Amino acid sequence: MPSSASPAPADVSADPLAPAPPRREHRYDIDLIRLLCSVGVILCHTGSAFVNTANRTPADGPAVYWAGLVADSAGRFAVPLFFAIAGWVVLVGAPPKDGARLRQRVVRIVVPLAVWTAVYLAWGRLRGTDDGPAGELALDAVFASVRPAYHLWYLYAYVPVILLLAFVVLVRAGRRPWGAGAVLLVLAAAPSLLGDLADVTGRELPRFGWTFGPYQLIYAVLGALLLAAPAGTFGRRRPPWLLLAAAGLAAVVVHQHEVHYAIPYAHVLVALFSFGVLAALHGLRVPERLRPALTRLADASFGAYLVHVLVLGVLTDAFVSADLGRAAAAALVVGVAAATTLLSFGAALLWRRAGAGRVLG
Repeated sequence: MPSSASPAPADVSADPLAPAPPRREHRYDIDLIRLLCSVGVILCHTGSAFVNTANRTPADGPAVYWAGLVADSAGRFAVPLFFAIAGWVVLVGAPPKDGARLRQRVVRIVVPLAVWTAVYLAWGRLRGTDDGPAGELALDAVFASVRPAYHLWYLYAYVPVILLLAFVVLVRAGRRPWGAGAVLLVLAAAPSLLGDLADVTGRELPRFGWTFGPYQLIYAVLGALLLAAPAGTFGRRRPPWLLLAAAGLAAVVVHQHEVHYAIPYAHVLVALFSFGVLAALHGLRVPERLRPALTRLADASFGAYLVHVLVLGVLTDAFVSADLGRAAAAALVVGVAAATTLLSFGAALLWRRAGAGRVLG
């Protein structure tokens, strides 16, 4: 995802004789969490494809339904922790120093979003799955009233969240981020303004979807607090937190089957599951020999996130059916998730090596 766990260089003191402040140590544990969240999103979407193949009911394919439900539930920690990492980056890890740097961060998100919006619109047209003319869908995508791929919803919420948090950081630092303030004002006023224009003109205008829910902002702020805690804050023993994560996962599975599918990310069971994963990995020491590879994969996670729905759709259409047996369904949900992960990260690593990371993510 677009978050980066690498902190910005510390400001040099105005006194040239004063010792330079120490540079923050790179948080490899956050790189690991970011990478696992990317895999978790792919696992969740794979499970969702299986559940939908069974029409969201075990009666229409029990093996496919249960394999998908467990996989879907197992990835539910990812989105809350992505918002947590985003909050940590903006508030603690690498807070923006001025409006120009904030604009650079937003551009690094919006440009790949625009490119992949075009890709998914073209892909939908090629497959005959688009619901309307490409031009109208592209315009709706600008307002976020239509998302050419369902997973892009995260970015339409992520951008306003980091804008708001960065705005607060800059104001507290004595800056005057007028540009960010103007954008936030537009984001706040646009839904009602478009509604008024629709009433006055009698025309149907796109719904404005560049917004976030309270739970997303809460995950970002509380996540920053938890991730910024000193190593050892949650104790030296990790098994209790792993048990909490396992219990949270089991509870999410039960809720999704018995109460409601899909469980909201704001649900307390998802929050407990996510906290268990975060606490279990917080401050985890990554061996030095693995750090370069971990950093490369974590940096490629945004690109893998953007492309994986395309890859997943091809694989599920080719291999998943509602009449699979238990063993086949269990093996296939793991296999499809693993293949999607490998192909998506492989593609992202290749285009980043070719210098296309700023365009493709």
